[in-house]
Amino acid sequence: MSKFDVLDRLVEEGNGFLQTSATLECKISKPTLAKYVAARGMERVAHGVYMTGDAWPDDYYLLYLRNGRIVFSLESALYLHGLTDREPALTTVAVPKGYNSTHLGKDGVRVIHTKPEWFEIGISRGQTGFGNEVPVYDRERTICDIIRFKKDVEIQTFQTAMKEYMRNKGKNLGNLIGYARALGIEEKVRTYTEMML
Repeated sequence: MSKFDVLDRLVEEGNGFLQTSATLECKISKPTLAKYVAARGMERVAHGVYMTGDAWPDDYYLLYLRNGRIVFSLESALYLHGLTDREPALTTVAVPKGYNSTHLGKDGVRVIHTKPEWFEIGISRGQTGFGNEVPVYDRERTICDIIRFKKDVEIQTFQTAMKEYMRNKGKNLGNLIGYARALGIEEKVRTYTEMML
């Protein structure tokens, strides 16, 4: 298998996107990557990220590729989990406290700085509308977060998300309460879930 064949496979697996880091892991040099990008007419869409001309520009996926330490949260997580049908006006991500997120704010991304011990709670993988995998808080962590940040979430979005979550057969109330306890909001979460049952 030639180096270009390996790169073609990486592009196919990446739904039209190619990262320099992935090519280096496959022991393919940057000069070979540059030749491949030119030969295939790919566009550089971020530092170390290239996209084919026929790939769909996936804003969530591109944001993740440019910022490996983010996790989609709040309304963005609700949207990725199908707990709201309204695409949020602002993309919301969580980062651990201490992470320099100035560049994200300049790009119009809402950033939630989370205590390092809370940051990892409930991280899962979700699919964007274009089929790309991104890190997102799972449903239970997202419900905890919209309760924690209720004043920052539109009331209609909050109510729809709570109803959709409680109707969902895949909900895990044990995890929900466990996360709530770890985040110091167990009583609030129990109040909302008992009202919805």
